[in-house]
Amino acid sequence: MIRFLLVLAMLAGTAGAVVAYGDPDKIARASHKVSHIFRSQTATPAPAVQIPRGQGGEFTLRAKINGIAAPMVIDTGATSVVLTWETAKAIGLPLEMLEYDVDLETAGGHTKAARLTLDRLSVGHLVEKSVPALVVQRGQMKTNLLGMSFLDRLESWGVRADKLMLTGYPELQGGRRRPRTAID
Repeated sequence: MIRFLLVLAMLAGTAGAVVAYGDPDKIARASHKVSHIFRSQTATPAPAVQIPRGQGGEFTLRAKINGIAAPMVIDTGATSVVLTWETAKAIGLPLEMLEYDVDLETAGGHTKAARLTLDRLSVGHLVEKSVPALVVQRGQMKTNLLGMSFLDRLESWGVRADKLMLTGYPELQGGRRRPRTAID
């Protein structure tokens, strides 16, 4: 109900500006002010994480997968989060139930992987639930990859001055996320 009233107030303020000012610049400023007030009352700041570039040029981090810490490397060329068999075992995933039927090209060559969904994957304050992932067979990879199945869920990510910036969506009041649109 409060949200409805805020939207109504925003529309009334903008309409009032149109009638009162008639100047497009003044209307735009009035609309911006009303929008700013509306945003500041409905969302908390977006969570963000900075990851420094490693000596080898890669961005490494410690993520938590289902509450267990695991080293990962950011890989924007990987379509999915990819876990080593050893990491999957360490975090208690049901390896005996996995079916290795996904063809996968890695830096080391061709291998097979199994699909699964991680209940929770967090990098600092960025937390995603139900993240699609792959697990490779034992000994096929040395490093876990934080790929696009996680990165695509963020509002933005990019490199600035040897730091990778990951930014999530702000939380709305009540703990809900801003809904995604086709351009997200």
